[in-house]
Amino acid sequence: MWCGRVALRRLQRIAVAPLNSLSITGGLPGAVQREMSSLPRVYITRQIPPEGLKILSESGQVQFDLWDSDDVPVPRKELLQKVKGVDALVCVLTEKIDAELLDAAGPNLRVLSTMSVGFDHLSLEELKKSILLQLCVCVGIRVGYTPDVLTDSVAELTVALLLSTSRRLIEATHEAKTGGWGTWRTLWLCGYELANSTVGILGLGRIGVAIAERLKPFKVKKFIYTDVAPRPELASLIDAEYVSMDELASQSDFLTVCCALTPETKDICNKDLFSKMKNTSIFINTSRGGVVHQEDLYEALSSGQIAGAGLDVTVPEPLPISHPLFTLNNCVILPHIASASYSTRNAMSALAANNLLLGLKGQPMIKELKL
Repeated sequence: MWCGRVALRRLQRIAVAPLNSLSITGGLPGAVQREMSSLPRVYITRQIPPEGLKILSESGQVQFDLWDSDDVPVPRKELLQKVKGVDALVCVLTEKIDAELLDAAGPNLRVLSTMSVGFDHLSLEELKKSILLQLCVCVGIRVGYTPDVLTDSVAELTVALLLSTSRRLIEATHEAKTGGWGTWRTLWLCGYELANSTVGILGLGRIGVAIAERLKPFKVKKFIYTDVAPRPELASLIDAEYVSMDELASQSDFLTVCCALTPETKDICNKDLFSKMKNTSIFINTSRGGVVHQEDLYEALSSGQIAGAGLDVTVPEPLPISHPLFTLNNCVILPHIASASYSTRNAMSALAANNLLLGLKGQPMIKELKL
């Protein structure tokens, strides 16, 4: 475990460090007087955190344009216009990278760097097609992404969301602010504690392990997990037992979802899963909204089939304020902030920038998605 933490810290340092070795200028004053028109063109779909922009600016390797806002995503029409002829693209999870966009970009596009660990916004099939079409002239589009550097922040937020939901902190805050705080009552706002509980993890990876590590000091009795196959190496780190999906549902006092969104996991948390859970169970999702069938979750929460749910992700995002889930006191909804710490978001943007520069040089990316 110590080795794993050291490796993660090293990756975070590498992600933030500028890739000076990539600079043709060698960092010499005045060497960036090269004709800008000869540099690879990059479009950045969002005002990414400063570490990433700094790396790209100081590299002397690219010329870039960006959608200079962090509040509003780039309009699709403008995005399709801006990507025409670019050599590389930095995107975030709000942009759909599909056939339409790849066609608009044209054959120059060879590197795609997403500032995210999830890649459900990327049409992998279309990217694979582009590789096949370009095999005769180049290696096709390479894709960089940003896993691992956000493990700690996502795990921390998951624990915070779990405790807020299970101990009804949002409800309690509302009562205190709106005059509901009367005399002390024996069962008012009672919730569920972690001590002697069974915690289930759907999709055991680095984040699932990190969540369990943080929950263990709360005297959790047992960790269980399910995945596409047993993961004994990771499971041994937290002494977790592999179980079936049905067993995960029926045994878990707290069920936290950590799996990626894929065609196989879409709506995997549905009526069938919720019907097998205890009526005292707490359901937590900090992965992707698409893994949950939200109408089924609403029914499970409103009927008392499960005790509560904490969601950092929904479909769509943002979730309309008129959505029925917002009417439930036993559902805590956050605006997709699991990785929202200053250090993590800067590390993600830096890793995305370094992935892009390495990809343009034809060198191995720090974190590359194998298509």
